[in-house]
Amino acid sequence: MKKTLLIVSRILAFVLVLSLMSGLFPVNVFSETTSEKIKKAEELKKQTEAQKNAVADKKEALEGERQILKGQLDQLNADLTEISENLEEIEGKIDVKFTEIDGAKQEVEEAKAEERAQYDFMKKRIKHIYERRDVSIIESFMTATSYADFLNKAEYVNKTEEYDQKMFAKCIELRENIEEKEAKLENEMAELNVLKEQAAAEQSKVSSIVSSTSGALANKNGAISAAELEEAAYKAELEAQEANLVALKKQLAEEQAMSRRAAQMAWRDVSELVYEETDEELLACLIYCEAGNQPYEGQVAVGAVVVNRMRSAAYPNSMVGVIYQNKQFSPVASGRLAARLATGANERCHQAARDAMNGSTPVGNCLYFRTVIPEINGQIIGGHVFY
Repeated sequence: MKKTLLIVSRILAFVLVLSLMSGLFPVNVFSETTSEKIKKAEELKKQTEAQKNAVADKKEALEGERQILKGQLDQLNADLTEISENLEEIEGKIDVKFTEIDGAKQEVEEAKAEERAQYDFMKKRIKHIYERRDVSIIESFMTATSYADFLNKAEYVNKTEEYDQKMFAKCIELRENIEEKEAKLENEMAELNVLKEQAAAEQSKVSSIVSSTSGALANKNGAISAAELEEAAYKAELEAQEANLVALKKQLAEEQAMSRRAAQMAWRDVSELVYEETDEELLACLIYCEAGNQPYEGQVAVGAVVVNRMRSAAYPNSMVGVIYQNKQFSPVASGRLAARLATGANERCHQAARDAMNGSTPVGNCLYFRTVIPEINGQIIGGHVFY
């Protein structure tokens, strides 16, 4: 019997220690109120706007750089076109020179052939004259019938010699002129080839710069496209945040309107409220979730807000109806209340729940509470403002 009592006493002592530890070290995560959500949403919107503006500035700078590169590329392409046209013109001139040189070479060959032919003709004539056995030049002169005939024959020989020499000299002069023309054309061809090499080198250089500038421009276009996508993402995010802000402000306005409406409606006395057997545990767990680390007065005040809603004709008249009303207490939606109900609240929160259910209200007929923020005027207890 004594052994049994000893075991029971140890169990009770262990439970008491756990209870005391639970009361001393509550685990709490405060629910975010609508005003807090609005404040955070506005701050987030400012940050997003700043990021969007930064991206817009970056895109504007990139646009400026792109315009500079585009201008450079346009000028380079114009230079390249001019160089290409110049090179094409030089190549055309070279083709003409090739034709002229070929023609000059043909003329030289023809002149040389004519020179050789004339020379051969002169040799043959001289040979013919001196090799003829029937009539020689001397015999021709000796057989002259008169002095006038003699002079005529001498003049004929002289004229023939002059003609041959003139024709031979003319052939030589023609050949020399054509050779000079050929040399001049070849010099011009060499100069054109130098110009062609210079134009080709310049064309290659400008083409390389065009390629490099085009690559840089493509990179800028890519960066601008990325910035535009980023800007569009921030814009979409801002629109979503703005929509969220509108919804939150609407919710806050609805809460404030509900408070004003509730103040004008009928209120039941605490004695008229009907509690279920599990209401104390439910309220204690909600107090634990919402105000577990707040002063005792603040815990009672949270319970009083729930009881005030039960008293007001603007809200459900049951503990379950008030606590589980849609979008009223975030521990319900987050699942923290269900988790606390599974393990239970500490005695301190139970006592606060009992006091509130018995009519204790440090905050009068307040129907809302939230973390203290400048936008809300109300009664402050610990870290909460009640209104």
